[in-house]
Amino acid sequence: MLRKILVANDGSDGAKKALHVAVDLARLYDAELHQISVEEHLPHYAATVGEVVETKQEAADYFHKVIGEAEMTAKAHDVSLRAHVLPGHRVETIVTFAKDHGFDLVVVGFMGHSKVFGRIWGSTSQNLAKLSPCTVLVVK
Repeated sequence: MLRKILVANDGSDGAKKALHVAVDLARLYDAELHQISVEEHLPHYAATVGEVVETKQEAADYFHKVIGEAEMTAKAHDVSLRAHVLPGHRVETIVTFAKDHGFDLVVVGFMGHSKVFGRIWGSTSQNLAKLSPCTVLVVK
């Protein structure tokens, strides 16, 4: 029985597919649906404080759009969505959040923004499947 579902959403096409599956499962099981987006966008070698502030604002604007689209998708299927944007490393942040909040299922897209083949099934989705405290559904 699924009671709490967490979908990872970075705004990519793969994440949007995962969101649709998560919404369907939440509706089917009458489960709580949460979305997590992980903000990793600080410049590695910022020249000024202004550059850091600007980068953080761009990330906030981007995730605001991602959340709005996800909420509309969920609402269209009569599902309530709780969105969370957290800073950190993608895998570590998602695994910790899933563990700390008692999720039964993590839903993640097969490919995020990375276009490099070696990173497609070697990064976030594979590591989540390995490290998650609960079942992980990888959506292709």
